[in-house]
Amino acid sequence: MSTSPAVPNAAFRALRGSRSPAEFAAAVRRAAREIGEQVACDARYVGRVESGEIRCPNYAYERVFLHMFPGKSLGDLGFTAREAVRGRGARETAAPPAPPEPPEPSDVPGHPPATARRPEEESDMLRRVFMTSGSAGMACATLGVPAPRRGAHAGAGRVGEPEVRAVEEEVRRIRLLDDRHGADGLFRRATEPLRAAYALLDSGRVSQQALCERLHAGAGELAVSVGWLAHDSGRFEQARSHYAEALATARVADDPALEAHAFCNTAFLADDAGKHREAVRAAQAGLRAARRLPSPRLRSLLHLREAAGWAGLGDRAAATASLGRAHGLFARGPSDDDPEWMSFFGEPEFAWQEARCHAALGDWPRAARHAYRATALQDGHFTRNLALYRVELALCLAKSGSPDEAAAAGHAALDLLDQVTSSRIRGIVTTTARVMLPQRRARGVQDFLARSGAGTGRPL
Repeated sequence: MSTSPAVPNAAFRALRGSRSPAEFAAAVRRAAREIGEQVACDARYVGRVESGEIRCPNYAYERVFLHMFPGKSLGDLGFTAREAVRGRGARETAAPPAPPEPPEPSDVPGHPPATARRPEEESDMLRRVFMTSGSAGMACATLGVPAPRRGAHAGAGRVGEPEVRAVEEEVRRIRLLDDRHGADGLFRRATEPLRAAYALLDSGRVSQQALCERLHAGAGELAVSVGWLAHDSGRFEQARSHYAEALATARVADDPALEAHAFCNTAFLADDAGKHREAVRAAQAGLRAARRLPSPRLRSLLHLREAAGWAGLGDRAAATASLGRAHGLFARGPSDDDPEWMSFFGEPEFAWQEARCHAALGDWPRAARHAYRATALQDGHFTRNLALYRVELALCLAKSGSPDEAAAAGHAALDLLDQVTSSRIRGIVTTTARVMLPQRRARGVQDFLARSGAGTGRPL
């Protein structure tokens, strides 16, 4: 492996211009969809390219970048020729190392990609990921890569960059698949990599302090991600346990970013579980941790979590005050210092969170206006969130006395539920259908009720 220092990619940084890494990553994902590609681009990936850590993108990213910047070559974008960075030429004469950048995972966990990849695109990074873990066999099976050979000395070596990087990539993979498909089909598959990540930590074989800090952060973020999968699939107690695990990891590592994330999700879970005072306390604890971080958007989200808790308690004044603080912080715009996991938190999510607060306070027309804004603004990349916003809009409209509009929004939500498996979203569909049963004579309502399974005994 080359030990040459990374050279910052100034050409690529110039192309980003005034956009934040998160905004540029969103533009990359949009461009990918335009040409039928699927890439998991986020702010961290953009940072790795700009720092020179990624000297040449994989083939999917190459096609996307050349589509975004017609007339330019990879060299014009600041990348090195593929043959010079452990590409095809290196593979002809040496054992196969990892390619310039790992390929995108299969869209459906546990299943192979729809089309075969070129040999040079296959990465052995995940194959190396959990080799020092006692859970290596199960972890590799979960990731869809070959397990270590029987009798191999798992755990005998030091934990280095490849293992830490693979834990981080697994977090991104879970988030990507959750955005597209929802949590129900992912939760059980995700628990084994989580166990393996903590086994790496417990091994005590991390080779450098910086790697140890990244591994703590990666394992903690993986715990939050698995907790979210449990939350979204209706497994509240398991979600609480995973969030607590992440919080403990944050405290051990003195990691305020992970601590704020764990408290943010704990507040959301508590609110969904009807424990509104706990939601307020968790959000406030997250805000204390976030004071150490230069991210207004993170504090904005935590104030929204606090507002939701106050609204659940019926405290309109406190909820309104928290919403005001959230608006002020959100208006400062995105920042390079925003945590990577916050890529979902844009105007659509803010509008939906605000809709939830007004709904909890019983102001259904106002909630419907914000829910409609969420559906209108949402990027289709976040399939699960779009389905969620649409069904929340249907519920708000039904509660507002607009059954025909509610039925239309409900149909739009059901259109996505073939792609999304989320017990939480389907629970809201059930609630919406029950609210609309007395309005079955309104235009479109009967069709929605039949399609949703209301009154037929069929599961939604």
